[in-house]
Amino acid sequence: MTMRTPRRWNLAPKDAISYHRKSIMGTERLHEHTYFEYLAHEEASNVKHEYLDGEIYAMAGGTPTHAELSVAVASTLRAQLEGKRRRVFSSDLRVRVAATGLATYPDVTVVCGPLERDEESRETILNPTVVVEVLSGGTERYDRGEKFRHYKQIPTLQEYVLLSQKETLVEVWRRKGDAWTQQEAKAGERLEIESIDCELVTDELYQGVFDE
Repeated sequence: MTMRTPRRWNLAPKDAISYHRKSIMGTERLHEHTYFEYLAHEEASNVKHEYLDGEIYAMAGGTPTHAELSVAVASTLRAQLEGKRRRVFSSDLRVRVAATGLATYPDVTVVCGPLERDEESRETILNPTVVVEVLSGGTERYDRGEKFRHYKQIPTLQEYVLLSQKETLVEVWRRKGDAWTQQEAKAGERLEIESIDCELVTDELYQGVFDE
């Protein structure tokens, strides 16, 4: 995921991250927007935003490495899912966590079967099976912690995949009943995305990524 900064607030990146954490934890609230105001803002904006608890957060552009890894994962999954009733989406797809109200744009989303659309926004889906996030320095703690806790509230979500930008490393968190288990693959390894019967080979995903 890319860096998030609050709407209408001129902050340097470091301060923006600090503000974001305080606001997400509910200790500091400067704005109060309805979900419908957020949707209207998205329609008029050329920048994507997250929404939670009345706050709108701008999502800044990612690094070349972030972009390359996102495309690599999406391409790999799409090739393996060709001809199946499983669809792969880019970060242009908005996902809403109905239980908590978070609206966000995962780097890659896989949906099995028909799309379950948000009643308040037909352009937003509620039923991802797999969500992929490419970790960024400024948001890794959020992606692993608070955001993952939101994602866990999606009944259809079976696996959460995280890719590092620092090293060749892919992690997958799998739902096992009421618990989640973790598996990782480093250089020269591979792992299964069991819910969609796919495989991620780390050396293929990261091929050329760290070349300069």
